[in-house]
Amino acid sequence: MELKRYKADLHMHTVLSPCGDLEMGPQNIISRCKEDGLNMIAISDHNCTRQVKVIQKLGRENGILVIGGAEVTSQEEAHCLCFFETHEQLDTFQQFLDQHLPHIPNDEDRFGYQLVVNEDEEIVGEEPYLLINALDVDIEGLYDKVHEIGGLFIPAHVNKPSTSLMSQLGFIPPDLKADGLEISKHVTKEAFLKKFAYLKRFAFIQSSDAHFTHLIGETYCFFHMYDLSFDEFRRTLRGEDGRFIEMKQ
Repeated sequence: MELKRYKADLHMHTVLSPCGDLEMGPQNIISRCKEDGLNMIAISDHNCTRQVKVIQKLGRENGILVIGGAEVTSQEEAHCLCFFETHEQLDTFQQFLDQHLPHIPNDEDRFGYQLVVNEDEEIVGEEPYLLINALDVDIEGLYDKVHEIGGLFIPAHVNKPSTSLMSQLGFIPPDLKADGLEISKHVTKEAFLKKFAYLKRFAFIQSSDAHFTHLIGETYCFFHMYDLSFDEFRRTLRGEDGRFIEMKQ
């Protein structure tokens, strides 16, 4: 059995994120992914998973693996990608998010809409509490909860000058518990590790963090793995049996 090369963009938002463009509905996202030749994507709205399942359905119909999760804001106000394999895991994590997100009403005029839509782009729900606030759970607590459920934990855009581990903590702890690190499009893995060699034990990804359809697939990486599945995604992050991640640059 030979390794196959899958194009992946593992960080994008939908109409559910208040900062997400209203064009970021399920049909538009999947259509854009097909145009860009993406094989694997992850839906990572801010502190909420409720737009994942309908996009996963459309992804299956179009041969695209849609990984479900969220971009969670830790107590330190660092963004972290949390990914799950099953709907049961997503539901369990959503209950956790609902318990720990501050109940501060969203101001649509200031922050934007937080919509849940069906595959026909019809509005079927709206999140009442502002999703971009920080949870009352720290980074270590998030990692522990994600792994308790059976998910994967990857701190987002760790070198970004805001909402990242480096911006909030001033550094990335050497003993950080994580399944990988996401770096922004503004740096290569080689340049990053030249400066922070102590982080070479981690797997690295780069993603678009798209909030608009035209940015989907702008930044990506290639996963060299044996088939298109969450288990293979997990194994590739671990570098098992020759699996590896190829960066765009």
